[in-house]
Amino acid sequence: MITDPISDFLTRIRNAIMAKHRVVEIPASNLKKGITKILFEKGYILNYKFIDDNKQGVIKIALKYDPTTKLSAIKALKRVSTPGLRSYAGYREMPRVLNGLGIAVVSTSKGIMTDKEARNEKIGGEVLCYIY
Repeated sequence: MITDPISDFLTRIRNAIMAKHRVVEIPASNLKKGITKILFEKGYILNYKFIDDNKQGVIKIALKYDPTTKLSAIKALKRVSTPGLRSYAGYREMPRVLNGLGIAVVSTSKGIMTDKEARNEKIGGEVLCYIY
C-alpha cells in the first residue's frame, strides 16, 4: 500500500526522466489523471493515455525531451503538501513558481488546477506540487 500516491506519481516521472525513458506507466487515480492533464496542457509532457484494465487502470505518459540537447521539458518536480503536513493557500497567498515560469498544482473545490487558474477563479486550496 502506498501512503502518498502523489509523491509516488512524481517520483516515477522523476526517475523515468533521469533514466531517459520515453514512456512511463503509473497506476491511475482521478487525482493523478487531473495532474497529468495539467502537465499536458502546459506542455511539460508529449502525450498521455488512460488505459482501463477493469481494475485500477494505468496512465501511460510520453515524456517530452528537447531533440538537440536531449534535456527534459521538466526540470524539477517538488511535492509541497504531504500527508504529514498539509499546505493550504488562499488565492491571495497562492505561490508563484519561478516568478510565473513554473506552475503550482492546486487541489480546489472546483477540481485540480494551476496556481494561475486558481487566482483567476479567486479560490484557494491545497498546494500539491511545484513543476518547472
